[in-house]
Amino acid sequence: MGQEFRESERLSAVKPLRGTGGSRTPDLARATKAIPLQLDDVSKKLIELLQIDGRSSYAALAKEVNLSEAAVRQRVQRLIESGLMQIVAVTDPLLVGFRRQAMIGIKATGDLKLVASQIGALEEVDYVVICAGSFDLLAEVVCQDDSHLLELLNDDLRSIDGVTTIETFVYLQLEKQTYTWGAR
Repeated sequence: MGQEFRESERLSAVKPLRGTGGSRTPDLARATKAIPLQLDDVSKKLIELLQIDGRSSYAALAKEVNLSEAAVRQRVQRLIESGLMQIVAVTDPLLVGFRRQAMIGIKATGDLKLVASQIGALEEVDYVVICAGSFDLLAEVVCQDDSHLLELLNDDLRSIDGVTTIETFVYLQLEKQTYTWGAR
């Protein structure tokens, strides 16, 4: 490849889960509620280290936190199984052929959780949040181009029962994207 990536374009990152995933990711946020997990300083340090390099070996992590490799493997597995974090490849959508990203503000009536779930099931949707303010929901989408975005807005989002208003904020340039908030 020969191309260097900025920190925001890392190919490997650990993301503490916030909200529910779309159809492309498991809904691990609900697992967090089902399996309460207390984070001690060692677990927080492991999360921090994995956020820096999600491909770190268990042996390297073990040296950093003064535990055995087996103990680190168990802790990392427990963090993943509990839904507290996931290890994923993070790419820059532009570099892999997706030319249009947008944040969509949505006003809705009725059960917001149901509307959010239906929006989250759309393949183009990266995340959905129920929020307070001018909009009831915010959804980030990644599309191939403007035509794809128009199809998503017109054919998919507007057809969901309860959606009353959509306002689209097209991304012109991604300035910062980070996943290091979990261990602070």
